[in-house]
Amino acid sequence: MVKPHVSASAVLSADKQRTATSQVRIEKFLSLPASSQKDNYHLERNLLQQGYSVIAGLDEVGRGPLAGPVVAAAVILPEDCQHSLFIDSKKLSAKKRELLFTHLQEIPARIGIGTVSHQTIDRINILQASLLAMKRAVEDLTGQSYPPDFLLVDGKFPVPLGISQQPLIKGETHSASIAAASIAAKVTRDLLMEELHQQFPCYNFQCNKGYPTKEHRQAVKEHGICPYHRLSFKGVKEFV
Repeated sequence: MVKPHVSASAVLSADKQRTATSQVRIEKFLSLPASSQKDNYHLERNLLQQGYSVIAGLDEVGRGPLAGPVVAAAVILPEDCQHSLFIDSKKLSAKKRELLFTHLQEIPARIGIGTVSHQTIDRINILQASLLAMKRAVEDLTGQSYPPDFLLVDGKFPVPLGISQQPLIKGETHSASIAAASIAAKVTRDLLMEELHQQFPCYNFQCNKGYPTKEHRQAVKEHGICPYHRLSFKGVKEFV
């Protein structure tokens, strides 16, 4: 049986249709119709008009928790995607974050991930570890042959790289690229903490992923610390 020839244009058309279908499904699930959303890609668009060609948004998660790494993501969004879908990860449920993370890969966005261990956090402090994680996320993009020429960085401090960049306080509310990075970083770190939960269920890391909870503090008092706790953090160092 001779297989029918499928043209490259037909494949691209099918890919676009799948992406469009995914986008409609997400908009319905999020109850965020595109027409109601503000333009959160205007910073990127202005930079493109200035001559920059590869703009990455950067964000990190895991500054406050008592255990585990800090994780950062660097995301390059396609110019023609529905940018308004990407909002601050803290405003989304876990299920919605996971759906959007899958959509990022379908678009496809370019995603770099950087992690810094709890040991390094204890050694250099959480601020420097957060900046290092973002630096590693950009380096991950570069290693995938997608070196950015401008960075939009969540927070007050620039990333220690020789790349043009703009730090933005509450950047995920101003930039779709930063918001997408916040989603990618959060989903990635949550998966890492769920793996730790399998090793150390007494801390309930699958629920205690973020800022210290009463349950987590009580578990540390009752069971002591595990090898992934941050020894320099209040709520842990008292039990070292």
